[in-house]
Amino acid sequence: MFIIMKIGLIGYGQMGKEVENIAISKGHEIVFIIDENNQDKMSPDLLSTADIAIEFTRPDAAVRNITACIKAGLPIVTGTTGWMDHLAKVQLLVEQTGGSLFYASNFSIGANLFFKLNARLAGMMGSHPEYSVRIEEIHHTRKKDAPSGTALTLAHGIIAENKNFSGWTGDLLSAGDQIPVTSIREGNVTGIHSVNYVSEQDKITIRHEAFSRKGLAAGAVCAAEYLLNHKGIHTMDDLLNDNNPV
Repeated sequence: MFIIMKIGLIGYGQMGKEVENIAISKGHEIVFIIDENNQDKMSPDLLSTADIAIEFTRPDAAVRNITACIKAGLPIVTGTTGWMDHLAKVQLLVEQTGGSLFYASNFSIGANLFFKLNARLAGMMGSHPEYSVRIEEIHHTRKKDAPSGTALTLAHGIIAENKNFSGWTGDLLSAGDQIPVTSIREGNVTGIHSVNYVSEQDKITIRHEAFSRKGLAAGAVCAAEYLLNHKGIHTMDDLLNDNNPV
C-alpha cells in the first residue's frame, strides 16, 4: 500500500532540488529543508516532524547528518559519497539504536544494473590475465570527492570477482595488481563511468552515462519508500531484490 511520506531534505543543491520535485510529484510532503545556511536548525525537535530524511550533502558533513538522524530515531537515505571510511562506526550506531539507514553510491537503476554487469564481466576476465583493466569517471566540477563513489563500487566489484586485482590506485604508471582509476572534473557532466579491459590484441569497454539527475533522485525517493518499512542498513541490492522492485 502506498503511504504518503513526510520527508526532510538535508542538502538543497541540485540533487536536493531534484529529489524535492520527484517527491512532490509522487504525492509526498517536504516538511523541512536543511542546507548550509541553516545547519544549526537541525535539532531533534525538527527531525521529529518527518517520517524519513533524504540526504545529499558533502563527504565531511554526511556522517554528522546520518548520526543526528539515527540518534533522533529518523530513518535516513543518503546519496552522499566519500564517507565510507566511517561506515563501521555508522553500522554500530544503527545496530545499537535499532535505526534505519539506506546508502548507495548511485541510486540510478541503470547504474546498479551496470554494477551487476561489471561484476559478471570481472569474473569472466579472471582467467584472462593478459587483459589489464582501467576505470575512468567524469563528473561536473562541483563534485567534491574523487574518485566517485560509483567508480569505487566498480573497483570493489572487480576485486571481489577477479583474483588478478587486489585494490585500486590513482597512480596510472605503476598499477600492478591495483586497478587504475582516473577522475576527470569538467563542465556540468552528470556522470560517465567506463570500465576498460585492454590486451595487445583488443579492448573491451562497458560504459554508463547519466543524462540527468532525475534517475538518481527517483531512485532516492524509491529508496525512502522502501526504507520506511525496514530496519537496519540497506542498499540498492535490497531494493532491487525486494518482492516489489521499482
